[in-house]
Amino acid sequence: MPSEKTLLSSPHSALSTQHSALSVIRVVRIIDRLNVGGPAKHVVWLTAGLGEGAFETVLITGTVPPGEGDMGYFARAADVEPLVIEAMSRELSLRDVLVIGKLLRQLWRLQPQIVHTHKAKAGAVGRVAALLYRWLTPSALWLRPRACRVVHTYHGHVLHSYYGAVKTRLFIAIERVLARIGTDRIITVSEQQRYELAEHFRVGRPEQFRVIPLGIDFNEMTQHHSCLRAELGMGDDALLIGIVGRLCEVKHQAMLLEAAARLVAEPAGADLRAHFVIIGDGHLRGELEALAHRLGIADRVTFTGFRTDVLALYPDLDVVALTSLNEGTPLTLIEAMCCGRAVVTTEVGGVVDIMGARRTACDGFSIWDHGVTTASRDAGAFACALQYLLERPALRHAMGERGRAFVQAHLSRERLVHDIEGLYRELVQE
Repeated sequence: MPSEKTLLSSPHSALSTQHSALSVIRVVRIIDRLNVGGPAKHVVWLTAGLGEGAFETVLITGTVPPGEGDMGYFARAADVEPLVIEAMSRELSLRDVLVIGKLLRQLWRLQPQIVHTHKAKAGAVGRVAALLYRWLTPSALWLRPRACRVVHTYHGHVLHSYYGAVKTRLFIAIERVLARIGTDRIITVSEQQRYELAEHFRVGRPEQFRVIPLGIDFNEMTQHHSCLRAELGMGDDALLIGIVGRLCEVKHQAMLLEAAARLVAEPAGADLRAHFVIIGDGHLRGELEALAHRLGIADRVTFTGFRTDVLALYPDLDVVALTSLNEGTPLTLIEAMCCGRAVVTTEVGGVVDIMGARRTACDGFSIWDHGVTTASRDAGAFACALQYLLERPALRHAMGERGRAFVQAHLSRERLVHDIEGLYRELVQE
């Protein structure tokens, strides 16, 4: 990837320094890093997918730190070559002043009509840089602001379950200030997330918000063939439960291991021949492997590490699990449903917005059209929910087919790009 000193030329990855025709909307998109997860795919799809001839766009990103999977390969496959500011990292630090300066220099060069930031860190430094860009030139103050609109997308948020009380209060205060003085539109990926941010945390004004759900590439989903059972040496009679994501605190994979231990300890659970597959990598991998040994289930758990072919693994899973403490709308659940998989998930963030109708509540878990949800920290309830679905193959199949139909009807990449294009046009016409 080129550094911030490089002048890019690809129509999907750079903006011309010359004045474009008035009909062309120039967009700068900023994200802190292209690490493994839904946001990386999201920004690449938008950068590559905006209507050619109507939009010119550049993607600016930081670097992926050691221990996190790098999805730069995904950007390259889409012919997106991001401009990299190496000093931009995940954590807030004093060097963010330098990052803001580097971003401001790029905005002066690229002259965007829209600056669109994604995730917390890029949302902070990117919106501050955009605010300065509105009023400053390299040599003097402007008497009036540039016509540049600022959009921020919350894929999730860090306002609970990430940090301690003091740091969390600081981040809430920062988000409130940035929403008030540095943002024209706030995008959330679900209605539940909009409610949480606007009503619970009081970030932004109601008129600033737009709910634009995620979208996925259906063509990408059909280009892969199942391979997991063959790798594990397991036949069709084995029940595979998979979880996909970074191995970090907020994803809370330890609860899946605790639930697995409870499940296999039960006589009925022991007869299910369930095997658990943890797909992904991160700084907690060693701790989670040690926990599996302490719980006596190491022979029931496979850690695959980071996989670039994760889409090929879903079809061999009987149930896809999610144990997160905080989420926006998890892309892994959308991908699982697109592959016809039933899901068992904690009821966090925008999860309920993709689960269909709630059908009934059992002891500790709820049954929906597309799967089962539990409270966010209850391993016992999660074990019961897993057992409930594993014992009912016909129900799993029906949930999977309903989930597939829902995703195909509402969550396409084309619909996502269309919604974003409409928002951009609305903003530049104001």
